[in-house]
Amino acid sequence: MSGSCFAEVLSELIDLTEVERRALEKLEERQRPVRRGAVLQRENEVCNELFILRSGLMMSYVLLDDGSRQILRFLFPGDMLAISSAVYREAPETLAALSDCVVSPFDRAALSEMMTGHPRLAAMVLVYSQIERVALTDRLAALGRTSAKARIASLLLDLRNRLRATDKSISNVFVLGLTQEEVGDATGLTAVHVNRMLRQLEEEKMIAREGGRVTLLDERALGRAANYVNRYEGLSLNWLPRQH
Repeated sequence: MSGSCFAEVLSELIDLTEVERRALEKLEERQRPVRRGAVLQRENEVCNELFILRSGLMMSYVLLDDGSRQILRFLFPGDMLAISSAVYREAPETLAALSDCVVSPFDRAALSEMMTGHPRLAAMVLVYSQIERVALTDRLAALGRTSAKARIASLLLDLRNRLRATDKSISNVFVLGLTQEEVGDATGLTAVHVNRMLRQLEEEKMIAREGGRVTLLDERALGRAANYVNRYEGLSLNWLPRQH
């Protein structure tokens, strides 16, 4: 596996120069396999590394006082992981693999060098941090103010859109790759309630499920049910520093 996965993600938004691509490739020179179920970074432990996810699916989560788990984000190839390690001594969240993964670790010094030499890339790290912040705000609002059906519908749309960002062959059919417990931990629902909502969406002909695959039968209706906004669209990036 060669090249930069982060560069592939950024190139969907801006035209990268060859110099910028090489700078991003340096961040991904080292590669580390992470087996399904393994923890890459644990909440409250000292953290020194950042990562680019090159393949597989990961999640970030926190453990609540009652021992329950709240999944904050699902992480996809090209995502920069543990960016909080640049500013905190201890990790504020746990990173764990939902499938066999490959990550590229790098330290704060490498991030600093990249940002110093390439202001546009530094700005794009800010851009992606803000996209994640707004998407997380949407999920927080959904947990407190929307129905269980809306939460599940929104999660399905978000997963499909994130998967499609790195695999253009995906249209309205995708592999869910999550257990109902994991879906529940991301949406604040029990596994039983998740199953009920998935069956309701099937009965209403919005989705179909077979062999771990989900088909979005009526994407427009699903979007209305979820009041979903794709936060990776509608960006305004004309302020970015000029190419060098």
